[in-house]
Amino acid sequence: MNIREIDASLMKRAFLAGAHGLEAKKEWINELNVFPVPDGDTGTNMTMTIMAAAREVAALENPTMETLSRAISSGSLRGARGNSGVILSQLFRGFTKEIKTKEVVTVSVLADAFVRGTETAYKAVMKPKEGTILTVARGMAEKAVEMASKTEDVEEFAREVILYGDFVLGQTPEMLPVLKQAGVVDSGGQGLMQVMKGALDGLLGKEVSEEDADDIFGKSEGGAAAVRSGFGPDAADLDTADIRFGYCTEFIINVEKQYDENIEREFKAYLESIGDSLVVVSDEDVVKVHVHTNDPGLAIQRALSYGSLSRMKIDNMREEHQERLIQNAEKLAREQKEAERSEDKAAAGKEQAKENGTSASGTETKNPRKPYGFIAVSVGEGMGEIFKGIGADYLIEGGQTMNPSTEDMLNAIDQVNADQVFILPNNKNIILAAEQAKYLVEDKEIIVVPSKTVPQGITALINFIPELSAEDNLSTMMEEMERIKTGQITYAVRSTQIDGMEIHQGDIMGLGDQGMLAVGSSIERTAIETLKAMVDEESELISIYYGSDVKAEEAQRVFEKAQKACPGCEVELHNGGQPIYYYLMSVE
Repeated sequence: MNIREIDASLMKRAFLAGAHGLEAKKEWINELNVFPVPDGDTGTNMTMTIMAAAREVAALENPTMETLSRAISSGSLRGARGNSGVILSQLFRGFTKEIKTKEVVTVSVLADAFVRGTETAYKAVMKPKEGTILTVARGMAEKAVEMASKTEDVEEFAREVILYGDFVLGQTPEMLPVLKQAGVVDSGGQGLMQVMKGALDGLLGKEVSEEDADDIFGKSEGGAAAVRSGFGPDAADLDTADIRFGYCTEFIINVEKQYDENIEREFKAYLESIGDSLVVVSDEDVVKVHVHTNDPGLAIQRALSYGSLSRMKIDNMREEHQERLIQNAEKLAREQKEAERSEDKAAAGKEQAKENGTSASGTETKNPRKPYGFIAVSVGEGMGEIFKGIGADYLIEGGQTMNPSTEDMLNAIDQVNADQVFILPNNKNIILAAEQAKYLVEDKEIIVVPSKTVPQGITALINFIPELSAEDNLSTMMEEMERIKTGQITYAVRSTQIDGMEIHQGDIMGLGDQGMLAVGSSIERTAIETLKAMVDEESELISIYYGSDVKAEEAQRVFEKAQKACPGCEVELHNGGQPIYYYLMSVE
């Protein structure tokens, strides 16, 4: 078969077949998780991301390249779950930007789309890591450019690109030692290859039947949702503890004059010459700028040469930094206030979905708008009550076993009627989805606190000080989170070897922030060994949260043994009610 052009109908068929190819292998991809924990969910996250787009694509009866691109980009962007899902959505976002204005897609257009998709995905990740889905995507993009100069046949082009993608995937264990140690390739890269292979099947006529499409994608009413503007990386990750430049300056440039890649490079170089903590992200005719500088006027003056400005914000960080001198006193006062109203908070939380927030359509609710609010990702009744008790306005149910989507984040943000909304992902695999949601919200300032564990999220929320600015609060929260060590006790779903430890299926594992801490056959003994590995001479407080599969008397025994094993620390025991993990433990 010689295919030289792909029209919108054929592209739709290829995309749906790619989604089917990923869905069919999702459990196998889940099993490629480096750590043999029962929540390896890369395959599930990527599948749910692409299926959110597939439902919108399947609803298009007579697609054009523009409507198809909008459905793929919007659906995957809002449905993105987990790091792998967010990166997949960004690959689609860049790819569709390149094809949406075309009547038909040729090999040359495909090559450009591969490159743009890869560039978009890399920009969305603050610290890209090689040996992951990004590396596989970049390898295929490079091969695509090479093949575009050699052939006009889409089938030949696609087969060679996929062949090279498989080669790069096979090299990922050499780039990430942890993959080599576990004897697996990168799961996100494998998921991307399943999409590619399924899409090729669709191009060659092995399309998903209408019945299969209904079963897999579900029947959808209406067309694709409109795409809301997004900007990519999150400026919230920037470190402002060391204030060399005094003014945090943010604005959006509405581009009205020439602004290409060369001009952007010159603009970035200029901003770097007058400041630091720089983020410049372009999205078609809009440019998002964040810079710390001692002269905001210089940054603004240069930006005005490219177009008009909006959403300008300048904060004097040195002035706000002085408030930290009385942080301890403020913290004590706040904690006392929180304790007094914790009962009311918990009760109000049950009614939040009905009464809190301002909807995307602008519908007012019963509660007045307030300066700030908090969203926490949590699972387990006990954990939920803890977060409500310390001030969380809205809980998103999820975590290790079910990563919330960007859409879930947006729905939660709608329910919190506040000018500034802090999101606590409490899982490293949820942070990117929260950051993606941040740039889809226009009527509120969203601050993503990069909490990687539930104990980090609890610590961050406890250390919030109402009188401080959002940026200072973020800095304080992150500083306090760094003091927390987290341990998690669960079971192994397969045999492997990690961090020099031999692990057999069914073993009990103690995982720390940096890797495996203990392995054994006893939950109780492994929990204590994990704690011993976490505690040092500076440790003062141990918090133990027991899960839904642990009886209260069993948890009490672990509590008492922890007191004996760590006599220099205060030990607290809480009913977390979390699934999968017998115990979550923190040391500070």
